[in-house]
Amino acid sequence: MEGKNIDRGLLIILGLILAAEFVNGWTDAPNAITTVVATKALKPKAAVALAVLGNMVGAFYGRAVAKTIGTEIVRPEAVNLVTLSASMVAVVIWSTAAARAGVPTSEGHALIAGLAGAGLATAGPGVLLLTGWKKVFLGLVISSCFGAAGGWATAWVLRVLFGDLTPQASRRVFNTLQVIAAGGMAISHGSNDGQKFIGLFTLALLLTGVIPSFTVHPWVIILCSVVMGVGTSTGGWRIIEKVGTQMVKIEPDQGFAAQTAAAASILFASHLGIPLSTTHTINTALMGAGAVKGLKAVNWGVVRELVLAWLLTFPVCGLIGFTTVFLLQNLF
Repeated sequence: MEGKNIDRGLLIILGLILAAEFVNGWTDAPNAITTVVATKALKPKAAVALAVLGNMVGAFYGRAVAKTIGTEIVRPEAVNLVTLSASMVAVVIWSTAAARAGVPTSEGHALIAGLAGAGLATAGPGVLLLTGWKKVFLGLVISSCFGAAGGWATAWVLRVLFGDLTPQASRRVFNTLQVIAAGGMAISHGSNDGQKFIGLFTLALLLTGVIPSFTVHPWVIILCSVVMGVGTSTGGWRIIEKVGTQMVKIEPDQGFAAQTAAAASILFASHLGIPLSTTHTINTALMGAGAVKGLKAVNWGVVRELVLAWLLTFPVCGLIGFTTVFLLQNLF
């Protein structure tokens, strides 16, 4: 009977992780194609296909981020399936609410906060691991500072080098380059955000004895990346509109600059196993690239809205994860 309960519990938590991965594709992955849609470098359906393919490829880029999420945020031996279930509930609730409002949030931060809150409810403060949290805060620095500075610097250099091009020639050149950069951005998203849920999926298999050690198997990567790709293909248009047309009205060269800076920052972090917010990175890069034309080129009202959502993610998801643990314990 105990074995049946474990099997049932494993199926529930794996289903919740895949649901969170779907929401990740639905609300976060569209950031990778925001610029190419906003500047009309690609039609929406083609841009979504590019995002799906890129995210799937990026999910195979190393295992470092998956290991960080699965073994360095909370002590694996101190948590259980209820902990993981509660953290996924936090991701799905928060991200779905944000998507309905058309506000891009970080599913990675929602996951980390939900896992921390659920872990605290399960095992107390000792469950948190300093090693992983150092990487989380380093990721905040990379996503915010490297994104904004990189976007501004790249856009400025492009203006200096190619400022003499006619508007038609500039659009023709940078629309092509944007498509390439969007592919790189999608790959980088898969390499970081996609890996986060792969790490939780692998941890669930470890906790139930399906695998003897924390080893990320290719079939897990394929399953999670396909689910994320399906999520990307079903939504995200309100977020694309909010970021790509309301926050900054970007030109093709600025879109290319933002995508290039963001993708480079994310791939650098992924290589080091640093979980960061791809949403933060591309949006701050867009702010930086837009500010090349002056601070008035950025709609700071929209920026305040985004920043508020980012600031609320950690406490709200932590609280949801913490509370859900007690609800699930009482139910089961």
